[in-house]
Amino acid sequence: MTITQSTFNIEKLFWTWKGYKIQYTVMGTGKPLVLIHGFGASIGHWKKNIPVLADAGYQVFALDLLGFGGSDKAPIEYSVDLWVELLQDFWQEHIKRRAVFIGNSVGALISLTIAVEHPEITTGAVLINAAGGLSHRPNELNPPLRFVMGSFNKLVSHPITGKFVFNNIRRKSQIKRTLYQVYRDRNAVTDELVDMLYEPSCDEGAQQVFASILTAPPGKSPEELLPKVEKPLLVIWGADDPWTPITGARVYEQARDNGKDIKIVPIPGAGHCPHDEVPDLVNPEIVEWVEDRA
Repeated sequence: MTITQSTFNIEKLFWTWKGYKIQYTVMGTGKPLVLIHGFGASIGHWKKNIPVLADAGYQVFALDLLGFGGSDKAPIEYSVDLWVELLQDFWQEHIKRRAVFIGNSVGALISLTIAVEHPEITTGAVLINAAGGLSHRPNELNPPLRFVMGSFNKLVSHPITGKFVFNNIRRKSQIKRTLYQVYRDRNAVTDELVDMLYEPSCDEGAQQVFASILTAPPGKSPEELLPKVEKPLLVIWGADDPWTPITGARVYEQARDNGKDIKIVPIPGAGHCPHDEVPDLVNPEIVEWVEDRA
């Protein structure tokens, strides 16, 4: 099957959830797919995937999670459970048919959580370079780094130093440097991509969202969730990801060896966001798997 990449202008739609504005888009008709971005990203991170999946015969939904993109930057405590509840309510209002949830990074962890905790709304999940948690667990870090991260989180959440730290991290030049670390193809790090990450950081409340998420509990880990999953999973992993190394796929291999319906596809030469970096490799994998499995 040949899947070609196309570009499109996102139709921005809005939905009110618990008094907060949530931005979303929808394209196509057919079985529903729900795309969930990672930390700091938004609907625009799926621009190379939405039209292709829609052209393949699916109704594709993508949301800006509360706190990100064009959605409100609510002054609340953020967690994986909060976003799972948001997506469950969105499904109830806008979809009402079992959907495949597709996520990158933290979005993949959210997709896995939905597959385990709300199997009634999903036929399966696609996990792209899945995060192990919303934040690092102390036991996952060696002692020096554990101390550094603890000190950094205190600076981030402090009312004075937090603003300084946030303003430094969100500079366009710093965003580009960070992307150069996690994208193996520097040509994929475009000004449009940098702007997509930068612009929401200018919104009122963005600093507080950043601090809340960095200091939030990590949530349930894949190790806790996978023994309970009964839905099929497609695990796609950019093999050169320095943030969530492909060694993280081992827990999915173990679950597969224990009888879970899991297909694992490494993407050589790609980093943390292979759906955006090498969409011509990722899109066909998603379409084929959804056709065959879900």
